[in-house]
Amino acid sequence: MKTARNKPSSAPDELDEPQLNIVLTTDEDDIRPVYISGNFNNWHTQDERFQMERIENGLYHFRFPDDFAYPDELLYKFTKGDWSEVEIDRYGNRTENRSCRQHQGVRREHVDKWRKNWLPFRNHFLPKVELISDQFEMPQLGKKRRVWALLPHDYETSAETYPVMYLHDAQNLFNEQAKYGNWEIDKKLAVMSEYKIGKIIVVAVEHAEQDRIKEYNVGKTVLGAGDGKKYIRFITETLKPYIDKRYRTKPEQEFTGIGGSSMGGLVSIFAGIMYPEVYGKLMIFSPSLWVVPKINFSELDFFEPHDMKIYLYAGGDESATMVRHVKRFQKNMTENSELERHIRIKLSINMFGKHTETFWSDEFPKAIEWLFFSTRD
Repeated sequence: MKTARNKPSSAPDELDEPQLNIVLTTDEDDIRPVYISGNFNNWHTQDERFQMERIENGLYHFRFPDDFAYPDELLYKFTKGDWSEVEIDRYGNRTENRSCRQHQGVRREHVDKWRKNWLPFRNHFLPKVELISDQFEMPQLGKKRRVWALLPHDYETSAETYPVMYLHDAQNLFNEQAKYGNWEIDKKLAVMSEYKIGKIIVVAVEHAEQDRIKEYNVGKTVLGAGDGKKYIRFITETLKPYIDKRYRTKPEQEFTGIGGSSMGGLVSIFAGIMYPEVYGKLMIFSPSLWVVPKINFSELDFFEPHDMKIYLYAGGDESATMVRHVKRFQKNMTENSELERHIRIKLSINMFGKHTETFWSDEFPKAIEWLFFSTRD
C-alpha cells in the first residue's frame, strides 16, 4: 500500500480524535464522490450519511458521527456510488472487505483503482453459454427461433436451483459482433458471481429480424396489428415449461422474470399484465410507450393481482418524451390502490442516457440485483 500524501490543514489530527476518522488516498483522480459501504448500513452503496469529504484530488476524509453504533468488527469497502464502480487492486482484482476494530483516531487507507461499468471481469466466473436450439419451435407463431441459456459458471458442479430471467433480443445481449454493440450480460453476470451478489439463469430468445417490431407489438397500436400476444404465449406456455424441465430452476412466480429494452420492454410489460401469476419480476428498459399513447395501464385487467417488482429505466437523452412516458407509467400503476399494494417499482433515470446498448448494459446488473437479490426498495 502506498503511503498517504501530506496531510492538508482540513484533515483530522492524529491525536485526540474521540471518533474514528478514515483518510483515503487514491491514484485515480476524478470528481465522482466516494462512499463507504459496509456491515453498518446493509452494504448500501450510495448512502449519503457515509459519503466522504473530498479534500483535494485523490484525497478523501470521513469522520464517523458521535452517536455511531460500532459493530464488533467494522467491515467495509469504498465505492464511487455503485458496485459497478467499487474499489479493485492495481491488477484489476476484486479486493476483500476491509476490517477495523478501532473506534477512534485516524485510519489511513488507499485505493489503487476503481471498477468501471462492472469491468474488468474474471474468465473463471463467466456463465456457461449454451445454445438450446437454433430451430426452437414456436407453435403460437408458426415459426422457429434460436434460443440460448446462460448458466451460472458452476452450474455443472453444484446442485443449486436458480431464478430465471427471460430476455428478448438475444442478438444484442452477449454477441461481440452485434451491429450496435451488446449488453455484455455474460461479463456482468461474471462480476456479479465473483462478488457473490447472486446467481441466475438467463434465457435469451433471438428477435425476428425484419419482423421484430410486429412480433413485439401487442394488439392494435399506432404500428398496426401485432403478434405480441402470440409471442408472449410462446414464452409462457411453451418455452418456460421446457426450461423448467431441462434445467434446475426455481419455477415459482417470485423467481421468474421477463425483460427487455425498447419494444422488448413494452412486450415485457404486457407479459406481466397477461400472466401476473407467472412473472414476478419485470425488467423494463426504455419501453416504447409511444406505441400505446392513450392506454392507461392502471385500468387494465390484471385478473387477480400478484406481488410483483418492476425495475423501470429511462435515459434523458433518448427522446423528448421517454422520461415523461415512463414517469406516467409509474404514476398510473401506483394510482391504482389495488395494484399499489402488490407492485413495487424502482425508477432509474440517467439524464445523459441514450437509446443504446451501452446504457442498458450498465443498468442490467443493477436491475438483476434489485429484482432478485435485494430486500431494500
